[in-house]
Amino acid sequence: MRVLLDECLPRKLANFLLGHEVQTVPQAGWAGLKNGKLLAVAQESFDVFITIDQNLTAQQNTSRFAIAIVVLGSNSNNLEVLKPLVPEVLELLSDRALQGVHRISV
Repeated sequence: MRVLLDECLPRKLANFLLGHEVQTVPQAGWAGLKNGKLLAVAQESFDVFITIDQNLTAQQNTSRFAIAIVVLGSNSNNLEVLKPLVPEVLELLSDRALQGVHRISV
């Protein structure tokens, strides 16, 4: 899967998403784009967008974007806090037909 990590996530999280093509928002050249614009451009090049922005679905009509969204339920973007979520993220990413919004919490 082609995965885009939100800029609020640690870029080293990509190292744990083995078997997937992972880029961060800044690496893609989209740092600073707001969620609606970001999702619009991301859907052209990525299959999945991963974020910890708990308000994303309240702020955006995510159904209008052709990209799956994974929201990590954490109050911290610390890598050590997020690492326990990786197995469930990898399980989701194994579904090549992944669509919609998925929430993963500790």
